[in-house]
Amino acid sequence: METSIIIETIIKAIVVLAVFSALAGFTTYIERKVLAYMQRRLGPSNVGPYGLLQLVADGIKLFTKEDFIPQNAARPVFMIAPIITAATAFIAMSAVPFFPEFELFGYVVRPIIADINVGVLFVLGVASVGLYGPLLAGMSSANKWSLLGGARTAIQLLSYEVVSGLALLAPLMLVGSLSLIDINNYQAGGFTSWLIWSQPLAFVLFVIAGFAETNRTPFDLLEHEAEIVAGYATEYSGLRWGMFFIGEYANLFTVCFLVSLIFLGGFNDLWFIPGGLAIVLKVMFLIFFFLWTRASWPHIRPDQLMWLCWKILMPLAVINILITGFVMMF
Repeated sequence: METSIIIETIIKAIVVLAVFSALAGFTTYIERKVLAYMQRRLGPSNVGPYGLLQLVADGIKLFTKEDFIPQNAARPVFMIAPIITAATAFIAMSAVPFFPEFELFGYVVRPIIADINVGVLFVLGVASVGLYGPLLAGMSSANKWSLLGGARTAIQLLSYEVVSGLALLAPLMLVGSLSLIDINNYQAGGFTSWLIWSQPLAFVLFVIAGFAETNRTPFDLLEHEAEIVAGYATEYSGLRWGMFFIGEYANLFTVCFLVSLIFLGGFNDLWFIPGGLAIVLKVMFLIFFFLWTRASWPHIRPDQLMWLCWKILMPLAVINILITGFVMMF
């Protein structure tokens, strides 16, 4: 029995790694197409039908591009930084239930690698460790622009980790569990039982923090080309740069799944739509929303980012927790 569980876990891990690595590449194609449509451009169109083979061309370029390390860089740290970013992004996914249970060849499959009772805490904790990737990359590159990008990493991600944690505290108080499956089951009553209706402020706060967590516009200050060339990734190329890129898009999927599971009914059936298809549609809409925001909003300054975090979002999160507590008491 233990052997079968180990084999099943290994297979699930391999599937998650392969599927989301491929989705990370495909999302870049979708992003370029969406941005092109919104900005009245063509986007990828020449390589293959509708430009689809541009993904293959980009992959070949990443694998074959020269990989160099700056002469004065701290080599061990420089080499391990992108691994931290990619690894933590996929480790965080291990506690996320992607779909409802289904039967395959008479065997019941649970689409979650590790069903732990503190799933939310695990995902947030592992995701917070991921900030060491850009931070160490910036510190080890022997480049002042990279160092500035690394410093911004520490300021931005540490601040918004606090906001995301406080934003989730109120809905977790209602559910009474840190398990993502329990949170999903809490919303099994249908559309009206979604937590977004009882916790709209928490939803908005967590989504805003998600933009900062995933380094997306308007909070993409870690590698803002107009100010710091490419930030922490300035001295990276080839596959090492690709690992930062894969980790960033994997984090995007993780945040979208978390929002869907915690606030938007998870993988419960939605009217006539099966639960598995429902959560896919929710995640697709959220990813489109992230891309839409990039096409619509300008960058903000680091001081504006910190002002928004500590003077607006943080007090609102605390007030939301207090209101939720009083409502539960009385």
